[in-house]
Parts: sequence; structure tokens; C-alpha cells
Amino acid sequence: MADKTLSRIAALLRQAEGTDNEHEAEAFMAAAQRLATLESVDLALARSHTAAKERRKTPEQRTISIGEAGKRGLGTYVQLFVAIAGANEVTCDVARNSTYVYAYGFGEDIDVCEALYSSLVVQMVAACERFLRSGTHRAELVWGRDRGRWVQRPVHATTARINFQNAFAVEVGSRLQHANQQARSEAEQRLARQATDQAAGGSDVPVDAAAGTTQGRSSSVAVALRAKELEITDFYQRTSQARGSWRGSSAGYSESSQRAGKRAGKQAQLGRRTAIGGQRKALR
Repeated sequence: MADKTLSRIAALLRQAEGTDNEHEAEAFMAAAQRLATLESVDLALARSHTAAKERRKTPEQRTISIGEAGKRGLGTYVQLFVAIAGANEVTCDVARNSTYVYAYGFGEDIDVCEALYSSLVVQMVAACERFLRSGTHRAELVWGRDRGRWVQRPVHATTARINFQNAFAVEVGSRLQHANQQARSEAEQRLARQATDQAAGGSDVPVDAAAGTTQGRSSSVAVALRAKELEITDFYQRTSQARGSWRGSSAGYSESSQRAGKRAGKQAQLGRRTAIGGQRKALR
């Protein structure tokens, strides 16, 4: 990804951090994701037309450190990264103890994932701590066994934490997926407008031909993205040594914590000023 584009995305992240207005923060976050996705689309198109003399970019594998073994809710951090990766054409393998993730994809896409994760994971943890300090989860009663009897007891803090952070990750992933789809649609519309403008500039171009050019340009986005997807899939199958499947964090169910986590995910801002593509320390 070009340095100029990285700077633009970083500026959007800083703008999201600098506002207390939830709607503005939402707009800046969506803009950052759209820009990243649009750049990815452009790169995919460029890759499919790269001249033979140019060195062609290929997928890579990168290790993303998540945190030390035994840290509370570590699996929810992994879920957040995986949700972000899913919106940016990055495939993941997860360590059994959730301490790290192997990310498979093009470097510019993994850069975006790391930048978004570095910002959002801090917000997720802070929002969860505020929720736990409020004591709201303790007002919810759940059934459990005590000396052979079924009794009702308040939701445990660990259960509340995992439910809150899982819901946060799912909501953030949904928002980023929406921004991704919107960006792809904008890319198709942009190419269609370019084709229409070019056709209109030539007096000898029939209307039907212009329409065909527009359709061809628009469909080229889907073709390029499909080619990119297949290339990443092939790279993953050749590179990954994963066995089995990651099970995520397990805990009892807490409705109040799920609702609060989803609400926090909807309100999430991109808060940490992290250079895109730079090194990020694992949470301790």
C-alpha cells in the first residue's frame, strides 16, 4: 500500500480518536475502512494487469502476537482480530492457547487489520472494564449448581467479560463487513462512471457499446477480487499447518453482558494512534 494512502488512513484514525461525537467517530471509522478496501480493490485490479517487467506482489504469512497465556478473555481478543480480518480478505490460524494468530493475505491488507485491531482492542477492554465496574451484570441471575442443588446466583465477572467482549467483536466485525461491501459498491460505481465518461467523450461510440463497456468495467472489480481470493486460498492451503479448529472462549450466557457488548461495539471509535504497518506490542 502506498505511503500516501497509509497516511490518509492514519489521519482518519486520528480524527476518530479526537472526537467525542459518536456519529462523527462512526463516519471516520467507516471512511477508514472504505479507503482501505478501495485501495485493496485498486491493488487487486493492478495485480491482474501488472507488466511482466514489474515484480508482482504475493500473499504472505505474518504472526500477530495477541497476549500472554492465561490472560483473562484472551480468546475474545482473537475473535476481535479474526472479525477484522474477515472484513479485509485476510485468513487466520489461531494458536491453541490464543496467544498469537497467523494471518495469511497481502501485506497491505494485514497492515490495515493490525491498525484497526490496535485501536479497537483498547476500546473493547476499556468499555468492558467500565461495564464490570458498574455492577450491572450482578443484577442478572442465572442458575447454577451449589452442593448438589440448583440455585440462582449473580452472573460471575468472568462470564460477563467474555460475553461482553465476544458481542463487541461480533458487532465490530459486522460494521466493518458493511463498510467493505459499501466500498466495493463504490468502486464498481466509480469504474462505471469512468467508462461512461470515456464513452461519452468519443462521438463514434454507440450507446449500446458504452453500456457494454460500463458493465465490463464494473464486473472487472468482481473478477479481480475473485482472483485475489483464489490466490490467498491457494497460498493458505500450501502454507498453513493448522490441525483442527479454534473453539474460542467458552463461558455461560449473560444476556445483559451481550447487550452491553453489542452496544459498545456500535459506539466504538478508533482510539489508538498506531502507525499502520508498524510493530504493535502484545497486551500484557
